[in-house]
Amino acid sequence: MKFDILRNKYYLYLTEFFAGMAVMAVELGASRLLAPYFSSSQIVWTIIIGTIMIAMALGNVAGGKWADKDNDPARLFRRILIAAVWIAFIPVLGKYVILGITGLMIVTVSTKLLIWSSFFACMVIFVFPLFLLGTVTPSLVKFTISDIGESGSVAGKLGACNTIGSILGTFLPTFVTIPSVGTSVTFLIFSGILLVIGLAFFISKKAKPVLCIVSTVLFIIASIFGHTSHFAFWVSDLTYEGESVYNYLQVSDTDYATYLSTNVLFGVQSMRVKSGDFTGMYYDYALAAPTMARGYEDPSAEVSVKGSSEQDILILGMGTGTFAVQCRKLFPGCNIRGVEIDDKITDLAHEYFELPEDIEVITYDGRAYLEADDSKYDVIMVDAYQDITIPFQMSSSEFFTLVRDHLKDNGVMVMNMNMHGNGETDITTYLSDTVASVFPNVATVNVKGSTNRELFASMNIDLYKSLEFNTLISSDSKFVNVMGPVLNGLTEYEGTGLILTDDKAPVELLGMEVIDVLIEGEIGYYKEIFKEDGLSGLIESF
Repeated sequence: MKFDILRNKYYLYLTEFFAGMAVMAVELGASRLLAPYFSSSQIVWTIIIGTIMIAMALGNVAGGKWADKDNDPARLFRRILIAAVWIAFIPVLGKYVILGITGLMIVTVSTKLLIWSSFFACMVIFVFPLFLLGTVTPSLVKFTISDIGESGSVAGKLGACNTIGSILGTFLPTFVTIPSVGTSVTFLIFSGILLVIGLAFFISKKAKPVLCIVSTVLFIIASIFGHTSHFAFWVSDLTYEGESVYNYLQVSDTDYATYLSTNVLFGVQSMRVKSGDFTGMYYDYALAAPTMARGYEDPSAEVSVKGSSEQDILILGMGTGTFAVQCRKLFPGCNIRGVEIDDKITDLAHEYFELPEDIEVITYDGRAYLEADDSKYDVIMVDAYQDITIPFQMSSSEFFTLVRDHLKDNGVMVMNMNMHGNGETDITTYLSDTVASVFPNVATVNVKGSTNRELFASMNIDLYKSLEFNTLISSDSKFVNVMGPVLNGLTEYEGTGLILTDDKAPVELLGMEVIDVLIEGEIGYYKEIFKEDGLSGLIESF
């Protein structure tokens, strides 16, 4: 006599529980899979949630129809096995699909490249397995109810199991599996759970041995080839690649410098020049802020604005400490405090970037830290970009008011804006206008050879005059040379009224518009080749 596993309703409730858990785990895994390529902005999250909800809705409808037409539960558990195998192969093939779709979008669309690329990547990678998992609930309702009089009770229990599973599927990846074993293994863990659920049914029925063997073999193959989160798969010599609660992290090393990046396609977040020299990047321009905060004298106008020689410097978005180390070297006696939300980055700073142990780093959100801190500073550096996006709560007039209130009378704020565009309403214009609504003295300068723009702001300091005065009296010729481009490019900023607030700060959309412009400038040449000569001509151009 065969053991009928379906008579045990606990097994059906467990199936619902683990299906709900897997859906949420895949959703969170999707965000981490896409973030290194498309950012972790609200836009990308919206696309992930939207496409998954579409898949689940279609699965619910299809699952209900299939359950009514066919009483064979084997079809449901076969779908679960297929979903399990598909999810297991996401770490193996997902990154190639993402890069392939992005390459196709580059030559076919002109606007919102990252939006379209992330949308189609989600559709191709995640819709099918989640559609299959969407069929679970209506099918289980059919197989669990033995008496119409208990239909409400059964449906409620199944819904509760799904919800509880979803809760665990939300917390476990974020706080346990992704930080400890990575995104790829997270996919494999929850895929493996689904695999066990499906195999248990068929083994108990002594049915479909070929399906069970093939599913198991495919899962093992996926586990062998997809157990590492190697997102930048075209790079073979990374010093470190890993994940934290907040970021994908990549450390690369050359003879010249060590670099930290949180995105495989865009930008460098921190660096350490091995010679100890200047970086040639925006960090050098930012050194104008502590220089400005030293004050100036103008004998002809009988004006003297006093600053501090032993400055208190706060860095919001410490990274691995590039700016902090430069300040320590150029301005002996300064007191430096960094705030970095990602403690894993701080660990990397000490391990690979030689951040001095006596420079204090506090693991906290930058804005939340200002809310709790009573200290005042000569310089506050705001460099809080997460991958390629700036947190909206650190771009509003309310935030910059907090910064102003934490500056000394002659203090200076410096902010790195990493994507300046050419339009009158791009993200840097909004940020600059917002700062100008809080500070009377604002100036900006474009960083030569990059897309960065540095913004300086103060309540009382004449920014240009102070920078010029302190540069002229400096005996450090290298420092004077570095400040030259800042002096030449520093422009007083007048706001135009485009102000971001806590209530309304569409920084992701504004940032995406600038990215479109930057990408179009980089790949316009190849798009023309594709239009004229097709794919073969594009391949030959490389």
